[in-house]
Amino acid sequence: MRLLITGSEGFVGRNLKRYFKSFGYEVAGVDIVGSAEYVADVTDKDAVFHAVMDFKPDAIVHLAAVVSIPKSIEDPYNCYRVNCFGTLNVLEASARIGLKRFVYASSANVYGLPKELPVREETPINPRSPYDFSKVIAEKLVESYVRHKGLPAVILRSWKLFGEEDVPTSAIVRFVRSCLANQPLHLYNAGRDSTDPTYIENYCVAVKLCLEREEAVGQVFNVGTGNEVTIRQLAEKIRELTGSSSELVLLPPRTEMESEPMRSYPSIKKLMGIGYRPVVSLEEGLKRVIDYERKMVGF
Repeated sequence: MRLLITGSEGFVGRNLKRYFKSFGYEVAGVDIVGSAEYVADVTDKDAVFHAVMDFKPDAIVHLAAVVSIPKSIEDPYNCYRVNCFGTLNVLEASARIGLKRFVYASSANVYGLPKELPVREETPINPRSPYDFSKVIAEKLVESYVRHKGLPAVILRSWKLFGEEDVPTSAIVRFVRSCLANQPLHLYNAGRDSTDPTYIENYCVAVKLCLEREEAVGQVFNVGTGNEVTIRQLAEKIRELTGSSSELVLLPPRTEMESEPMRSYPSIKKLMGIGYRPVVSLEEGLKRVIDYERKMVGF
């Protein structure tokens, strides 16, 4: 299978490229970074069409997006331009070549502060930031192309993905580096917020299933492990695994809006129905990241 990945040079994209190449897929990437096979901005319709028409993929995984919530708040226009109009360009190009599968990388952020736990795909969406709203809009664009163009698409709403080569601003990377240096771990809202930290290989498994299983077409799936982990528990686990003496510093909420803990973790029953099982546990994933960071910083 010929697979085209947008946003291929980011953390998730690089991992997907390696993963699918290991299964014999012919993989190419589209990114604004020069190391991609096709250097293009997804907001440039002509550039997107050139990449798609030239590579002639059987499937596309669309990751390219503005993913920083602070940046989306600072500049919502650019967030919507990239995340919505960029998605529209990729969808239109995909529809024109008769693609076998289109996988859209959405986010658990569409649920915002969830109205129920665990979060099911049917749980009402509750977006808060411009980033969240941009993912909701892009999902609707995907749904439109499924209905009006017959595009065989799948939407994946993932929880917090982590792994080696993650961005330095990621909470897990920051905690690991602080623990390796025995520096304090600052936990806002006393670390009461929760999520479902999901090792990147689990996401790769989910994407592969959605590319290969016909029953995935037209569906929305939550992607995670199905476990709730508070930020404090995450920090304590990293401190334990690193053997660190780092102090946990429990801080108040950064804003009044954050005073209510943000609890979010998924039901993954629907994805399990097409064969998904997490293959790497939280502890094993953290150990891999710790080993990687140790090598990087020389500890």
